[in-house]
Amino acid sequence: MKVRWSPAAVEDFLRIVEYIHRESPDAAHRIAKTIHEGAGLLKLFPHRGRQGRMDGTRELLLLPLPFIIVYRVKSDAVEIANIVHGAQRWPPQS
Repeated sequence: MKVRWSPAAVEDFLRIVEYIHRESPDAAHRIAKTIHEGAGLLKLFPHRGRQGRMDGTRELLLLPLPFIIVYRVKSDAVEIANIVHGAQRWPPQS
């Protein structure tokens, strides 16, 4: 199964890594690697994450990091929708 990143997920990833990179390039590299490895596991185990708070989504916790990969399992791919901080209000309230 393929893993596809939505534009919003790519934006989330870059924002997280750039923010952390300001204080610690090494930590930013480790966090980027952990997020990519977590996303990669979804190729083999697409239902690994818990049921998501939004209909049709699942959430993969990236422990010990405070980040969550929000994704959807499609017939041909796993689509990463967002990467959110565990303390962030999710889903966004309208």
